[in-house]
Order: sequence, then C-alpha cells, then structure tokens
Amino acid sequence: MTSGTYHDAAESAGAAGAYRQLRAEVFGDGDGDGDARLREEGEFFLSLPPSELELQSRWFAGDFGREFVTTCGQPVRIVQFGHWNHSAGPDFTDAVIMLGNGDSEPVRGSIELDTNVRDWEHHGHGENLAYRNVVLHLFVDHPGGDRGEQFFTRTADHIQVPQVQLDPSTLSAKPSGLVPEARNGRCSAPLEHMPAPRIDDLLTSAARFRLEAKGRRLRRIAEIHGESEMLYQAFAEAFGYRRNRLPMTVLAQRLPLSGLRANPEAAEGLLFGLAGFLETRVFEDASDETRNYLRGLWETWWKHRAEFQGIDLGWRFSGSRPVNHPQRRVAALGCLARESQRVFRHLRESAAPTFDRKAFVKVLGSLGHSYWDNHYTLTSNQAAKPMALVGGTRCKEILANIAYPLVVPLNAPAWDGYCALRGTLENEKSRRALIRLMGRRPDAAKFTRFVYQQQALLQIYDDFCMEDESDCEDCLFPEQLRTW
Repeated sequence: MTSGTYHDAAESAGAAGAYRQLRAEVFGDGDGDGDARLREEGEFFLSLPPSELELQSRWFAGDFGREFVTTCGQPVRIVQFGHWNHSAGPDFTDAVIMLGNGDSEPVRGSIELDTNVRDWEHHGHGENLAYRNVVLHLFVDHPGGDRGEQFFTRTADHIQVPQVQLDPSTLSAKPSGLVPEARNGRCSAPLEHMPAPRIDDLLTSAARFRLEAKGRRLRRIAEIHGESEMLYQAFAEAFGYRRNRLPMTVLAQRLPLSGLRANPEAAEGLLFGLAGFLETRVFEDASDETRNYLRGLWETWWKHRAEFQGIDLGWRFSGSRPVNHPQRRVAALGCLARESQRVFRHLRESAAPTFDRKAFVKVLGSLGHSYWDNHYTLTSNQAAKPMALVGGTRCKEILANIAYPLVVPLNAPAWDGYCALRGTLENEKSRRALIRLMGRRPDAAKFTRFVYQQQALLQIYDDFCMEDESDCEDCLFPEQLRTW
C-alpha cells in the first residue's frame, strides 16, 4: 500500500461525480474537487430543569429575540444562534452575529451565557483557550448595579468580548421544555417531498466524495512522512475521539513511530511522560499495583523529560465516558506502536480481491495491556471486568475514516463493504445535520442507519450549513436540490 500505488480519486467521475458537480455549481471551484470540508464533532435533546439551563433553552429557542444592545451601547443582531454545545467549552458554537448598524461583516464564533457577569472569571473562561473564539457574552445579573461597577469580558488573548444583559422578565411564563440542538433549514422543504431513492442517491454521492477526500488527505500525509507514520498519526487521531483528537495527533507527531520502534521498551514511558500523565501527584494517589506500573514508566521518562519540558497538549477530560479516558487512549497508542507491523499489514494487503474487514477488526480488538485492560485511569480502582482498549465503536470509526478511504481506491468492491457499515450511536453531529436537512420527514431517522449516510450528512452540512452566514436565507443548496 505504498503511495505510488494509489489511483488518484479526483480523476474518477464515479459515484462522487454528481455531488462534486453540485458543489461546483454552488462554490464555483472548477470541477468541485477541492478538498472537502472534513470536520468531526453535542447531544441531541436535553431535558431542562430551571436555572441556567432554562435560560440557555429560552435563548436558543429565540424567546429573548435576536436584536440587542451591548452594555457599551452597540447594536448587535443574532444572525445564527449556532449549535447548543452540551460538552465542555462555550455554550453555543458556530454562531454568527452582526455588530453595529448593519454595515459591518458578519462575525462567526461562540456565545457564552452566564447567570452572573462575574462568572466569566469565576469559571476561568478568561484563561481557557477553548473560549478564545467567543464573540458574545450573555448574562442576567450584574452585581455592580447602581454602584456603577464594570466587569469586562476578555479572552486568553486579551480581546474584549461584547456583553449583552438579558432580561428574564420579558419571557413568557412557560418554558420551552425540550429544545432540539438544531433547527430545520430551508433545504428541509424540498427534501421533505423528495423520494427516498433520490435522497439515497444524493447521500451515496456525497459519501463517496467525502471518502475520496479523506483518502487524499491520508495520502498527502504519507507523501510527507511515509506510509507507516501516516497510519500511526491517523490511528492516534481516531483514538482521541472527538474531544482529544488534536492532543493525540500532536503526541504521535512529537514521538514518531520510527523512534518508538527503534526503542520499543521505552515507547510507553515516553508516551505517558510527554502526555503529562507522570506527575508526582499521580504516584501519591495511586494503589500499590499502579505504583509498580508507574515505576517502570518513570524509569524511562526521567532520562528524556528534559527534551520535552513545557509541552501542554491541552487534554479535555470532561464529557467522556471513563472507558475513553485520555490515559487509556495513550495506552492504546502505545499498544499500537508495539503491534504496528501486524496491524498495518492488513491494510497493505488491501489491493487483494477482497478486503477482510472482520480479520482487520479482530486484529484491532486483540490490542491489549495487562494493566489497562482492567483500569480506567491511573488513580482508579481495578474494574469489575476486563475492557477492550479498542472497542467495537472505535473499530468502526477506524474503518470509516482510515481503512476504507485507503482501500476503496485500490479495491473497488470494497465500496460495498463500506456502505454496509452500520451507523454509530456516538455520531451526534450527523443527527444535528439530520434535523437541519430532513427534520420535516417522518422517515428521517432511516437516513442515519449506515455510516455512509452519516458521513454524507456531515459532508453536506459542512459544505453548506457551516459555510452559510445568512441563517439559510442566501444558501444555494435548496435551489440546487430542486434540480437534483
């Protein structure tokens, strides 16, 4: 599976051709074959108690309106309310606002809503890099009140964020209850009446386009760093899940596979040390079993730590299931480094008449560790039963985002295997896209049953919804759908 053996996916009209042409007509990018916008990211519905969550719900439902004046007297209009982020970080992401009297450019970013204006600093948002793209700070209470005190909102980059004080007394008494994370877009009207086979044609074409774009990205990395390093970095990104993709990728880039293979006994200690998981307090809180394990890691790390001082990978610990804790993800990467030749061999043989997906998944599932098969973190008690380092859902993500994008250009029949992959329950963003695109259809749910459908929804969502700053008004996708 060397880079020279790949066929250029951009040269084939194939199943992706129709969607490529649709993009070209909208974006005017030649044959529409520029790199696809590939973003991976959320909950679907949230049952809301009163307090700050109710305020967020009422805001997102538009109950406060969309025209405001900042605390400095500047008009501000909410063009797009964005997405309600139920994970760590700002409350609403991908929002679009207009500041001033309408002669300024739209500003895209995040919105934070606090009950008290001082919560921005009390919660540490001013030092948190996750809040550096906040473009509007909403609050209800201002303790300065009649005393005339001012509390400014500044990001970690010392950029002042406009503030808007909300008045709950303007709300009706009845809260909205359950609020969806996304709203129907204009495209949901033509899609509501489009026959299911035509929708499936659209999704198949968009999915093929996205698969080819993923393959081009992976091949580009292989051309720069070599095939093995490309696979190692791609697996690290996949192991990171959506919250820790970047830290895992940086970890793999800073500790290349070639170096770990040259010194396999030191690999695990280097990975855990660079990840920042060998701090003194970990030893203090650890059980005897864990201390014995840590001692071996530390004996490797202390010899090399001076080379990596000051590196902060920015791990995100909140919002993840214990089995997906970043420490277990780093352990999985260490196991992959140790078994990389055995794992990667299945992809190198992908030009054969058939791609043995079951055998590949079996190899991934066999990655194990005497300590991490039974522990969630370095400070947790032993688990009641063994846990897989690479579970079934993660295997499916690796198939969809690494294996098939590399295999299909070499092995055309493998496309059918890709289309047979069942969808995952974790893909929140595709469900958000489903509401936006096909929320009016009673049979909408059936368009996320398979991975290719979810990937297609993500591609359309990224290409059109994420690039639109007019709250659907100027989006060309609905008109293009009528000619599909």
